[in-house]
Parts: sequence; C-alpha cells; structure tokens
Amino acid sequence: MDHHTQPRILIVDDHEIVRQGIRTLLTAERPDWTICGEAKNAGEAFDAINNLKPSLVVLDITMPGTSGLELARRISKLRLPAYLLMFTMHESDRLGLDVREAGAQGYVLKSQAARDLVIAIETLLGGGTFFGMRSEQEPQREIANKPDPGASVSHSSKSVWKTVARGFQPPKPFKLGEAYS
Repeated sequence: MDHHTQPRILIVDDHEIVRQGIRTLLTAERPDWTICGEAKNAGEAFDAINNLKPSLVVLDITMPGTSGLELARRISKLRLPAYLLMFTMHESDRLGLDVREAGAQGYVLKSQAARDLVIAIETLLGGGTFFGMRSEQEPQREIANKPDPGASVSHSSKSVWKTVARGFQPPKPFKLGEAYS
C-alpha cells in the first residue's frame, strides 16, 4: 500500500452497534484514516469491496449466511489489494490457523478491541500480520522463560501451605472461663 495515501477501511459486522463502536474507536484514535463504508453481511461486503476499493477490511467471522472466513477465502482468491483483519468474539486453539487458511492477514478478539484493533490495523497497513497473543509463539516462550513461581518460596512457607492444603484445622480460640471451669 502507498503510505502517502490515506487508508480506507471497510467495516463488516452484522451488528450495527459493533460497526458504530469500531467506527468511533478508529475515528477517535486515527482521524487520518477514512472509514469508506460499512456492510452487515457477506453480500454487501463483497459489493462494497469491489466498489469502494478499501485498503483494509475489518471482517466479522460470525455472520448469518456466509461466514467471514468464507468471505475472506473468496476475497483472497481475487487477489484484491485489500488487507483482511478478522474480528471475532470466539477464541479457539484453531483460530489463527483458520484465519491464515482463509487468506486473512490477522485477527482481533472483540474482547481485546480497545487494546488491539488500532495496533492490528497499523501492523497490517505496514505489511505485517497480527494474530493475537494465543496463536503466536510468544505465549509459549513467555511461559517457558518465566521463573518457577515456587522457587522463591522458603521451605517453611511451603510446609505451612502443604499443611493448609491437607486440611489442617487451627485450634479453637481460647475463651476466658472455659479453661478452668
């Protein structure tokens, strides 16, 4: 994409409130970007992509009729000069693979949109990919490189926690008058 041209973004989601939310977020964060259109289903989206020539399409995966993934496959076969960013509320172990196989350059979880959407779009417009934290290797490396959380716990603390875990019951509190009655 020519970096001197203002990015043109098409928003595709079957829920109007979601489209409005994306539009509001993007125009607030990046007023230099143009929201060139919106679509509520695959048919409208396909027409809009052909007519409006967006640089990037934010595409909901779960829509009635043709899914966003199926639409992404169709768009990818046409080799249009538009980046595809899938937008979903459904996280799964296969999500990254499914999105890649559909020909999209990334995805953002709806639950992480406030944090990730602008960054993901910037990344795609720059020629990169954005596949969320779970589908990349970063989390595995992060976990592999983290120290053992129990390594800094003293032996006596471990002993106390083991006793508590086994169901240790502390003695009943002493009440004045009970001990000598």
